[in-house]
Amino acid sequence: MPATSANLGPAFDCAGLALTCWDELEVVVTDGGLVVEVTGEGAGELPADETHLVVQAFRAACAELGWTPPGLRLTARNGIPQGRGMGSSAAAVTAGVLAAWALCPDVTDVDQAAVLALCSALEGHPDNVAPCLLGGATLSWTTPTGARAVRLDVDPRIVPVLFVPGTTLSTHLARGLLPAEVPHADAAHAAGRAALLVHALTTDPGLLAEATEDRLHQAQRAPAMPDSAALLTRLRADGHAAVVSGAGPCVLALAVLGDGEDAGDPAAAAEVTRLRAATPPGWECRPLQVDAAGAVVLPPGS
Repeated sequence: MPATSANLGPAFDCAGLALTCWDELEVVVTDGGLVVEVTGEGAGELPADETHLVVQAFRAACAELGWTPPGLRLTARNGIPQGRGMGSSAAAVTAGVLAAWALCPDVTDVDQAAVLALCSALEGHPDNVAPCLLGGATLSWTTPTGARAVRLDVDPRIVPVLFVPGTTLSTHLARGLLPAEVPHADAAHAAGRAALLVHALTTDPGLLAEATEDRLHQAQRAPAMPDSAALLTRLRADGHAAVVSGAGPCVLALAVLGDGEDAGDPAAAAEVTRLRAATPPGWECRPLQVDAAGAVVLPPGS
């Protein structure tokens, strides 16, 4: 399950990007009981019972499918940091729902549309679960019958660079800072920049700095993450297409490879080198790539 970054600046609650940082989970139906083992991120902190988010999502999907397995063993090797705005909860929900679909004896094929709708209902919105499930960049929306999404191929010159702090931030707290209404001018600005963002991500990365300008949520959430806000301001002042990743406190910069730079070694790109030099003390800079595949389900023994 890949990590994800949602919003990407102005496309609040609708755009997302899959990243090459993963949770790997093994789910096995047993004769009875529940065993949960977690290593990596969240080990010793995440619950090892029915309240584990993967287990909750698995049970919800089983109920949807009309199937009750006798027992369950979950082994999670987590690479996605928790509570940083990298889609860890979306990855957990997607993993649980996909596992139920893959293991249910009455199901022959995974229905991606049904999985997306259920994951979005469990997560509360589709902006993270869509790229986790589909890979690449996604645009998602909700309808009376559930969530829907489309996948976009990202220009190969784009290099996602994550700045990861040691602190966490509750998504619930971050959402609580948003106003109930915004000025019409800010809404129009967001619509224009979100439309431009699609073109910049897929065709013309040179427009990313303008396309990621936001007025809807980042400044409003700044009091909850002043260090992230300061880094964001500094990066954007230096011309980088930087945004708060999801609800934060991670900051994502979308670097662009220059002429002659190798897409197979994006960490060596000149802009990535400049971004590394801007890493604040106590933060980690992670040059990544876009995960084009999304969630992958492998058969037992793979």
